[in-house]
Amino acid sequence: MPVQRLNHAVLYVRDVDRSVAFYTEALGFRVKTALPGRAAFLQAEGSTNDHDLGLFAIGGEAGASTAGRGAVGLYHLAWEVDTLAELARIAGVLRANGALVGASDHGSTKALYAQDPDGLEFEVSWLVPADLLSPDTVMRTAPLDLEAEIARYGAETVGGIGVSVPVAP
Repeated sequence: MPVQRLNHAVLYVRDVDRSVAFYTEALGFRVKTALPGRAAFLQAEGSTNDHDLGLFAIGGEAGASTAGRGAVGLYHLAWEVDTLAELARIAGVLRANGALVGASDHGSTKALYAQDPDGLEFEVSWLVPADLLSPDTVMRTAPLDLEAEIARYGAETVGGIGVSVPVAP
């Protein structure tokens, strides 16, 4: 059987405690295991994984990643949220933390782009349910008007590859 999905990601960071604080506040991860000052293993709220994100401290003197600017490497990780309401909430948290660096409408996905305290980029996205995609939906990169998308799809419509279902209050 082929690979099914990404199980977890591991990042090298300067200060693991600072990164834990960021990922727990901004994205709602929770700490499953920690080696204070050295490493932490975080789990996303709805996850059944042992951990979704590993963080390893390498020290404050570490240089910035040059991936994409002078070296090959990972561009970003992308996490998915269930609703546009959650995407809007996270946009506010990221903005308040000075971490939000962009927002794009990719046709079938609505995406926020942000940087963690070490400048590592990540994406948070909502996937338009398959039954709500129009036949002319194409992959694109356009500015995201989150309020317009909420008006179009509904704040509580669960995204993903299946059929749209509003979340019960």
